[in-house]
Amino acid sequence: MNDKPDKSAAQADDDVENSSAPLLEHLKELRTRLIWAMVALAGAGILCFVFAEPIYNFLLSPLVREAQFERGDADFRLIYTGPLEVFFAQLKLSLFSGLFLAFPFIAWQLYAFVAPGLYKNERGAFLPFLVAAPLLFTIGALFVYFIMLPLVSRFALSFQQMGGEGIAAIESQIRVSEYLSLVMALMLAFGLSFQLPVIVSLLGKADLVSSDTLKSGRKYAVVGILAFAAFFTPPDIISQVMLAVPVAILYEISIWCVVLIERARDREEEERNAAQ
Repeated sequence: MNDKPDKSAAQADDDVENSSAPLLEHLKELRTRLIWAMVALAGAGILCFVFAEPIYNFLLSPLVREAQFERGDADFRLIYTGPLEVFFAQLKLSLFSGLFLAFPFIAWQLYAFVAPGLYKNERGAFLPFLVAAPLLFTIGALFVYFIMLPLVSRFALSFQQMGGEGIAAIESQIRVSEYLSLVMALMLAFGLSFQLPVIVSLLGKADLVSSDTLKSGRKYAVVGILAFAAFFTPPDIISQVMLAVPVAILYEISIWCVVLIERARDREEEERNAAQ
């Protein structure tokens, strides 16, 4: 009579141990994926630190081009006011560039961890978004480099004035770290805002948002976009408009993406009902 409780207790212990084994395996895999992601980020950061000076000069070229060729300031220069300001600026730049460079590998590690828990059709639906996210971020960064930075540079240098009799000279003395912070903030803001179609399409794919909801909430979205642009851009109307207009266009594109997803879902449901 005493054997039955012992057997049931042993069986319960085995069930607990068997249920915890998959969790431990997932945690080990997650640790491995995170280690590989950190290794990739560290390697990309070190590589970018080696080329930090050319990368910084590349990012600086829109400002230099505006100062030298548009305003004839051949002796244009930046300053640094701290002993290690340039070093920390290069370190920050290498981490930012390294994250940008290693992002595809990090995103793949994330997908490789999640993919075994998805159905085959779900994996196929997720892959386009995995490709679109870094592509749209790159487009946002290129938009900043070729369009935003020349406009911001022109606006910043427009406050200079030549000195004369009774007139004080006003000249720009831009710090190295401040310019880098501006570039990073703009690229991050535009890169993230250009993810709007990906995020909204994923929500539509999961049936968490509908095209009708997006259309009815358009006026609230415009207010949110203007607030986002005012927060993440320099305090001038040009930068804010240059961010708000593309994001508003991307919002409309997002609506059409959700419409296409809903139409494809309706066709699949009709085919399923016809087959039954």
